[in-house]
Amino acid sequence: MDEPVTVVCNPNGPLRVTGNIIIKDAQGKEFGLGGRTTVSLCRCGQAQNKPFCDGSHARTGFQSVVEARELPPPPPKP
Repeated sequence: MDEPVTVVCNPNGPLRVTGNIIIKDAQGKEFGLGGRTTVSLCRCGQAQNKPFCDGSHARTGFQSVVEARELPPPPPKP
């Protein structure tokens, strides 16, 4: 059985994604992940290898602390 994909929002850093990951661009083409089951995705917008983190958040002073919370239900579809 496959483990669920897990996303961890790191304080002042990237989104750490673990599991059976498939990442696609806007046209639906898959990124080659080289067999990785864990990747870090950029949140600061400064990475040179987007969507992947390259540590730029540390050099640019990116700050964003995220705490888990309940989202409201989605609006009803018309």
